[in-house]
Amino acid sequence: MEETRGRVTRDGIRIYEDADFQGMRTAGRVAAEILDMLGPLVHPGVTTAALDDFIREEIARRGVVSATIGYRGYEHASCISVNHVVCHGIPGTKVLADGDILNIDVTVIVDGWFGDTSRMYGAGNVPRKAERLIEITHESLMRGIAAVKPGNTFGDIGFAIQSYVEAARMSVVRDFCGHGLGRVFHAPPNVLHYGRVGSGAVLEEGMFFTIEPMVNLGRPETKVLADDWTAVTRDKSLSAQFEHSIGVTATGCEIFTLSPAGKFYPTQD
Repeated sequence: MEETRGRVTRDGIRIYEDADFQGMRTAGRVAAEILDMLGPLVHPGVTTAALDDFIREEIARRGVVSATIGYRGYEHASCISVNHVVCHGIPGTKVLADGDILNIDVTVIVDGWFGDTSRMYGAGNVPRKAERLIEITHESLMRGIAAVKPGNTFGDIGFAIQSYVEAARMSVVRDFCGHGLGRVFHAPPNVLHYGRVGSGAVLEEGMFFTIEPMVNLGRPETKVLADDWTAVTRDKSLSAQFEHSIGVTATGCEIFTLSPAGKFYPTQD
């Protein structure tokens, strides 16, 4: 679907109109509601395919569209990334074990608008080091979001995330980033989760994009497996990710993908 709304900055970033915020609120809420329902389903013994089947069925029940089914040949309604999988994990026969952590990423299209969000879940008794990784990753996202307001830059967002993560002796993945969205899935800008204060494009009211830091317990390097989707940590260290879709407002930002049930973190049944 082509973008048709708003003006475009010299950096190629679309500026949306006030009326467009409602479309993003609706799409973001649907994606968040689906993730809210998954908590009780994540437990040792369940397969990632079973979780994806639930998501697919829930999307169909709501009469909306999955943005990922058919996207560049992808066949699933979610990406499910377990333990050392950084992102784009493909649902399948993988059976969750006690202590596994996983990111579930869902994007839906509602009346032409894209709602994109992901969050972390734990199966059974999660080790403290994995819990801390999840805590740091969530906080890094919220610190990045706190840096969003007109006049700040995308480098300010990246710096807020990177400085916090590295102070906790963890690392920010460089190979993947957030992105613009709206009436398309991916658009400018690339939202880096590292950077320098004052660098990058200037934030303006009406910009829509995701912030989705991936944080590793070990080193930041990743590699993509032979399936051309699954990205893993090169050193096999645990990885975590949280993602929100946001819109820049006159005074800060609006988070479109807030959990209606307050379950974004920590996930609760």
